[in-house]
Amino acid sequence: MPATLILQSPILVRRLGRTDFAETSLAMQRFTAERNSETSDEIWLTEHNPVYTLGLNRKNVRMPTRDDIAVIETDRGGKITYHGPGQVIVYVLLDLKRAQLTIRKLVSALENVVIHLLAEYGVEASAKADAPGVYVQEAKVAALGLRIKNNCCYHGLSLNINMDLSPFSAIDPCGYVGLKVTQLKDLGIDTDLQTIGDALLEKLLEKITINLANGHTHD
Repeated sequence: MPATLILQSPILVRRLGRTDFAETSLAMQRFTAERNSETSDEIWLTEHNPVYTLGLNRKNVRMPTRDDIAVIETDRGGKITYHGPGQVIVYVLLDLKRAQLTIRKLVSALENVVIHLLAEYGVEASAKADAPGVYVQEAKVAALGLRIKNNCCYHGLSLNINMDLSPFSAIDPCGYVGLKVTQLKDLGIDTDLQTIGDALLEKLLEKITINLANGHTHD
């Protein structure tokens, strides 16, 4: 489904396909550093090659117990997580002031689009106030990590669709010892990345566009 048909939105959507995390992270940093008040907001949809990413909260982080997957330090919030094929990534490059969004409202919006999407497939999911992300029966299905500079954000959301989850067992996901991780396939949702990616984009664009028009988010 072409981006122009999702919504009449001022936000530019880029479908990047599978990308290298380090290169994409640098591109987000560059975009944010160079943007100004006239720069359009963007949402990037991608999937990464296998990589562990280490956020800014590195205190007491247990490094991976396997060495066949690279660990990349990044400037998002949070601790350590894993990205790999079969996981959809949604990066939000937004001017928060222009969108009338606080960081808390943006986090809630990202969590809620996943929760509402899973509900459409008959799966009950929830968020936690003290641990950003989306959970199904205490197992994490989506992770969040953001970076804010000059009231503009980048990084975003990862949602596990149909992937090899074993790399998560070599870390404490998001810094939580023993945290279980799940994915849509194991929850009985048999679909592909493009379908889920398009659905997430549509819901997220709707929330942000409504916010631009009305000055508040809708849950």
